[in-house]
Order: sequence, then C-alpha cells, then structure tokens
Amino acid sequence: MKNPKRFLYSRRKFAHQLFVSVTALSIAPLLLPTVVRGQSPTPLRIGVIGSGRIGGSVGLRWAEAGHEILFSSRNPDQLSDLVTQAGPRARAGYPQEAAEFGDIIFVAVPYSATPQVGRDYGPLMQGKIVIDCGNPYVQRDGEMAAIALEKGTGVASAEFLPGVKLVRAFNAVSWVEVNEEAHREGELIAIPIAGDDQEALAVATQLVIDAGFDPVLVGGLDKAGLFDQGTAVYVKGMTAREMRAELGLEVKTPLVK
Repeated sequence: MKNPKRFLYSRRKFAHQLFVSVTALSIAPLLLPTVVRGQSPTPLRIGVIGSGRIGGSVGLRWAEAGHEILFSSRNPDQLSDLVTQAGPRARAGYPQEAAEFGDIIFVAVPYSATPQVGRDYGPLMQGKIVIDCGNPYVQRDGEMAAIALEKGTGVASAEFLPGVKLVRAFNAVSWVEVNEEAHREGELIAIPIAGDDQEALAVATQLVIDAGFDPVLVGGLDKAGLFDQGTAVYVKGMTAREMRAELGLEVKTPLVK
C-alpha cells in the first residue's frame, strides 16, 4: 500500500459516513430504496477464515462488489476454483495470512473451532473488525455449544475473540440463499446484525448491502441470541419488515417540528 495513512483516514471517513447511515437505518428502515447490485463505494481488504459453504458464498458476493478478498483454509490449494470465480482481486492463503491481510476478518468456521481461532490468530486481529457467523450445534460442537446458546452467541464469541470489534452477522442465512437470492428483485432477504462497536456496525451494515441483502440492526452483542440457531428468525428467508415484526423491533419515525 503506497500511502497507509491516507488509506486509514479514508477508511475512518467512510466508517463515519456509514455510522450516519446506520442511524438512518434505525430511524426509518421502511423508507430505504431498493438496493441494487453494484460496486462498493469503498473497497475493503477482507480476510476470510474458513472458506467453506458460507465463507465462500459470502466472499464471492463481496468480491463481486469490488472488495479485495483473501480466502483461507488449512488447505489453500483446494480453493483455486473459488478464487477463479471471485476474480482478480481474490487469492487464497492460510488462516494466519487472512488474519494479517484483512482490515475486516470474516470468521466462518464450525463453532467449536472459534476458541482456537481466537488463540491462534487473536493477536493478529486486535482492534480489527471481525464478523462472526458461526452457529453452535450441540450435536456437532458438544457441550461448548450448549453453553454458548445459553449465554447468547454474541456474548460467547466475544469471550473467544477478545480485543476485536466483534459483529454477529450472516449466521441466520443459508449459503443457498446467499448464492441464489442475493440482490433479488423486490424486498430483499434480511440479515440481522448485532454488535457493540459503532464503526464495526457501520462497516458490517455496508457489507450486508454489498452482499445483496437488507441489514436489520438488532442491538448489542447481548441481543445476538435473538437470531441464534433455533430462533424464530433463523434461516427463514424473512424480509426486513417481517423480521422486525417477529423480533418486536420498533420502527421509529422522526419527530416533525
């Protein structure tokens, strides 16, 4: 990167602009125009840790929007087809490379692997925006999954990934919907989002839009359990209007003076 200071300023300015957009989203979500497929206003460097079905499909949507993607796995040589689909701004590497490369990290691993991701790559992700989409399944992940669901996955993931700007998103949508329903005509499928950091929420909101979906801000990480697996909005293909109604999220209207 030729001028890292200029890039950092640009990213911060972009995040501030997105924060304004996030506020607008929470105030008048039903007044938003239909999102159309297009290039992101500010391309980002995104490292994907776990490039399976959901990591690969979401990463492809981001590549289409113009973001620079590093797909990673323990066997990056097996990701050549994915990289070819993503185009010239994508490449493959190991998870450590993704953690180093990305300004944004997308963690898309089986939930039982999340603690190991924190131990192995946490120092490389400190202060970065990390989007976690893992889902705890007791039958697959064991007792730790039951504990995570009891706490709420946002709270549990924050314990596994300390020191990052954590957002929960893309866990309540299937990889099939990501491949087949992104940027569909009419009302888009909603993606619920939860996080405690405003910059991270703003960037995650834009990335949901870039992927072809409609962001629904649910609240802080302590509210992420509202869209954990097994809940009424988990992988239901809901629109934002339907999801807000199901979750009891108020649609606020601006005061008229």
